[in-house]
Amino acid sequence: MPSTLPPLPNSRTDPDGSAVVRVLSYNIRSMRDDTAALARVISACAPDLVLVQEAPRFFRWRKKLARLAGASGQVVLSGGATAAGPAILCSLRATVERTEDVLLPFTPGLHRRGFATAVVRFGGTRLGVLSCHLSLQKDERYEQGGMLLDRLAGMGVEHAVAGGDLNERPGGRTFRRLADGLRDCRAAAPWGGEYTSTPTDPHQRIDAIFATKGIEVLGCGVPAGLPGVTDADLRAATDHLPVLAALRIPVA
Repeated sequence: MPSTLPPLPNSRTDPDGSAVVRVLSYNIRSMRDDTAALARVISACAPDLVLVQEAPRFFRWRKKLARLAGASGQVVLSGGATAAGPAILCSLRATVERTEDVLLPFTPGLHRRGFATAVVRFGGTRLGVLSCHLSLQKDERYEQGGMLLDRLAGMGVEHAVAGGDLNERPGGRTFRRLADGLRDCRAAAPWGGEYTSTPTDPHQRIDAIFATKGIEVLGCGVPAGLPGVTDADLRAATDHLPVLAALRIPVA
């Protein structure tokens, strides 16, 4: 992974009312690792939205997630145990219109899955947001990919972003299904590192951020080498590497 990265656009509102927004997607493994390192990575990425997977789901899960949000300059927007693991954090820059936690159909013997969703505003823009962690089982995962697309289409917004742990590489049929209906941000504007698993041996891209077609992708990738993001913290924080995207959201 590179030791330094070219600059990624900072968050801002442009004169035409469009907004540049930083979105981070991160599987945090239920905060079972070094939470101080995790908070440092998130803070250094300066995100407006954090799409979390494997948020704490059991004893005092709300306090744990709130503690992480506070330590990384965020607030808890939605999700956690009520979405079976996915969650959304946001900066105070976001104005929240609504949130909804969605539990997906349960397959006996498999882990329960869900979506954390929200509609937020940045200046004059409106944005649908979805965090997901798709199934390990390929057929169930494919069905969940379709549910994700349906959920975004039903949010009543022109522009939306979805991100998460897909448990699948770009050549897989679920990944392709999402990339056909949305824009794979990494493929649209590569920046930073490519592979998200594992921190000690990055060799596969199974975490991704997708955006609807009207959103301009300014850069997307693993922020290893970003100022303040150290290899030591990335290895200590969790068992995935994060994905950071800078997106320009048009006025709807």
